[in-house]
This record gives sequence, structure tokens and C-alpha cells, in this order.
Amino acid sequence: MEENKKVALITGGIRGIGFAIANKLSKEGFIIAIADICSVNTGACVLSKLSKESVFIKADISSAKDRQRILNKIKDKFGRIDVLINNAGIAPKTRADILEASEESFDRVLSVNLKGPYFLTQKIANYMISLLKEEKIQDPVIINISSMSAYTSSPCRGEYCISKAGVSMMTKLYADRLAEYGINVYEIRPGIIMTDMTKSVKEKYDELIEKGVTPLKRWGLPADISTAVSAIVSGAFPFSTGEVFNIDGGFHLRRL
Repeated sequence: MEENKKVALITGGIRGIGFAIANKLSKEGFIIAIADICSVNTGACVLSKLSKESVFIKADISSAKDRQRILNKIKDKFGRIDVLINNAGIAPKTRADILEASEESFDRVLSVNLKGPYFLTQKIANYMISLLKEEKIQDPVIINISSMSAYTSSPCRGEYCISKAGVSMMTKLYADRLAEYGINVYEIRPGIIMTDMTKSVKEKYDELIEKGVTPLKRWGLPADISTAVSAIVSGAFPFSTGEVFNIDGGFHLRRL
């Protein structure tokens, strides 16, 4: 491994938004570490498309043991980390009205979407702090991928909305706490993005987009998110932390 080559850890990096980010950063010279729950064979297949030094770590971020394993692998393999992208997330298995939704679904979604990144960030941030003190890295960055659901009510998947609202507050908390160390923390809020997660509601969103739910009348693409990530990690926003980037076709404008 080249001594000055930066390392980016991307959770949920096997497909969709996560893979688009991994692919983009790999092309820009980063070594990629992907943490995902998919099979080792699938992980190896995806790695073949990235820089040769990249690694796949089979892990469930909702597990404390797996989060520690991710950190250990990063330390042992690279001895550094420059970028953390908290991207992994799940939707409820069943879209259920909040008057009927189960505690089991709530616990599952919150565990993966909020508890996992919250405590993974804790581990990675402490490692980044130690690396900064040893002058082994400069200007590390943490990016949380949330959702327009962080502030948009969707009563048929309340647990998902609450998890993403939590990620938004998590961004503020870590941005505040880590500022003294020079670790900037950002939030990217995707809108309606064409991924496996939105396949089941494609017709619904096709109609909403056509009727103008977003000023820019098209689906968002994973590449739209990876372009934003690329700009952030390039150092384009050095005097900004806790900032929210809405990549949503203008959905957040609240038009009359």
C-alpha cells in the first residue's frame, strides 16, 4: 500500500448508493474498505471493480462484535482511515401503518440505521483522533447518508423516518464534538433515488415526480450522491461542519 494513499470505509457499499460512492472514490485514488452483510463471494465480485488494495469486510453494523471487527481490520490492513461513509441502511420488511407496526420492526430498523452508525462512528472517530495526534492523517471526514425521510412524514414506515431523523441529530452531535480535532462531519440527504429500496414503489414515485413533487422532474441516481460525496472529501468545504446537503431534486424547497 502506498504510504500516502487515503482509505475510505463505506458501510453498505455493495450496491446502490454505497457502491456508487465506492466506485467513485476508488477512481479518485482512494483505497476502499466495504463493510456489508452480503456473502463473501458477492463482496469479492464487487472488489474486482475497485482498486486492487481494497477490501471487503463481512459485517452487520448493528452488532457490537462486528463493529469492533471492522475497526480491527482497518487497523491491521491499512493502519489508517481518512473517510467514513455511514451509508448502510434498511427499510422495514413490511410497510405498516404506525397504528399497527410492530416493535420487532422498529427495533430492527433502528438497530441498523441508527445504533449501528452511531457506535461505529464512535469507534472510528476515536481511531481518527489517535491518528491525528500521531500526524499520520490530515483532515479526516465523516459523512452520514440520511434521507429526506429525516423530516418528511411517512406514517406507513415510521421506524425508517425516526431512524433517519436520528442520523440527522447524530451528525450535529459528532460535528460539535469532533470539531476540536479537525474532523468535519456532514450529512447527505438523498431524495427519491433509483435503487433496489425504491423498486417496489416505482409507479407511485413516477406519478409524483411527473406531477411535480420535485422541481427537477426526474429520479435521482446513485451517481448524484457519489458526486456530492466526492466534492466533500476533496476538501471543498473546509469551513463547514454539521452541514446538510440535500440531493433531492429540490424536494426540500416546500413550494406553494
